[in-house]
Amino acid sequence: MKRLLLLIPLFLLLLIPLLWRVLVSKNLETAVTAYQQGNYEAALSGLRPLAERGYEDAQFTLGRMYDQGQGVPEDDSQAAAWYRKAAEQGHVGAQFHLGRLYTQGRGVAQDDQEAARWYQKAAEQGHGDAQFALGWLYSQGRGVPLDDQQAVVWYRKAAEQGDAAAQNSLGWMYAQGQGLPRDDAAAVEWYRKAAEQGNPLAQANLGWMYAQGRGAPQDDAAAVDWYRKAAEQGNITAYNNLGLMYAQGRGVPQDDQLALEWYRKAADQGSALAHYNIGLMYEEGRGVPKDDQLALEWYQKAADQGYAEAQFNLGWRYAQGQGVPQDDALAVAWYRKAADQGDALAQFNLGLMYAQGRGAPKDDQLAVEWYRKAAKQGNAEAQFNLGVRYYQGQGVPKNDIQAYRYWNLAAAQGNRQAIRNRDLLAQRLTPAQIKEAQTLSRD
Repeated sequence: MKRLLLLIPLFLLLLIPLLWRVLVSKNLETAVTAYQQGNYEAALSGLRPLAERGYEDAQFTLGRMYDQGQGVPEDDSQAAAWYRKAAEQGHVGAQFHLGRLYTQGRGVAQDDQEAARWYQKAAEQGHGDAQFALGWLYSQGRGVPLDDQQAVVWYRKAAEQGDAAAQNSLGWMYAQGQGLPRDDAAAVEWYRKAAEQGNPLAQANLGWMYAQGRGAPQDDAAAVDWYRKAAEQGNITAYNNLGLMYAQGRGVPQDDQLALEWYRKAADQGSALAHYNIGLMYEEGRGVPKDDQLALEWYQKAADQGYAEAQFNLGWRYAQGQGVPQDDALAVAWYRKAADQGDALAQFNLGLMYAQGRGAPKDDQLAVEWYRKAAKQGNAEAQFNLGVRYYQGQGVPKNDIQAYRYWNLAAAQGNRQAIRNRDLLAQRLTPAQIKEAQTLSRD
């Protein structure tokens, strides 16, 4: 009997922690349920004491309340603090959301490296959103080295869990051949998975693949269907593409007024491409009365947003004095903006302006530099002019082999003067020199 009496206190000592854990679990469940039901006052009163005692689920949920301003004033610093407490205990959701705050610079100093560190911890625990976010950081080289292959690895992990954003991004990587060999059929497959979940980016991308006949049979009607689904969710790319389909009568009856309606929807959301397209409609009098002044205003809006084709267009108008006072200096300024973005026509025209001393001091070396940039992109006129420059030794040392090379490139695109010049020059070159020039043409 005495021994039994001694065992009873020991049993109670073992039972009390168990009862306490059951009570805490019940209180936490009650608080979380209140939170999920939107009863934030009850949730807060139940969660705070548990969070302060170190219970990670309570800390995480309290962080969410401060993050979203649910039952408490929105407070990013408090959200970050509670997420951190839970994250340091291994709570996967808290790790992801703490990474998100570092990405956004909310409640903490913006820090991509810290974001990547917390995303990595959550991603390794299988958190789909964190896997997608980590893939995105690798694709941008933010907080981690730029690495498309690693981006693909993490996008795939998230995509295989059904994450629609990751499925779309993986489709993009296949379509672009980034981080893995280009595979249009695989791109379509992943776009479709995301599109069927309602992802508007994927719907627009899938529409584009059908429009181009990439990875699936060319099908304008299917393209329009997917563009329309994306447009119904406010996707700007889909607005523009639907406008283009109506303008061209692809997959739908040709209708300039409907084209303009879709372009305006995109323009209302600030799309530079839409501004440019509306400018084209006014310039050509399609769907609206022809109006060069309104066309110019829309081109200007697109150009001010950095749209290279609009910048080139403005440069050409100032160079020609079409719709604006003729102004070579402004022509050069707009050509340069477009050229710096890689627009080949702008690069060629900028070379012409330097060659002729229009809008800028005459400079043969700068002319050659801009011709070369355009020529590398396959601009036949720039290739022809480079041939002339090498033949005459203007802005570059005279070099008949290089002259032949560039005339040969332009000739391959049907430039008749280049064909004549190349063939005349060939009469002065040795077979070895011609072979060398032809080899350079292929490089």
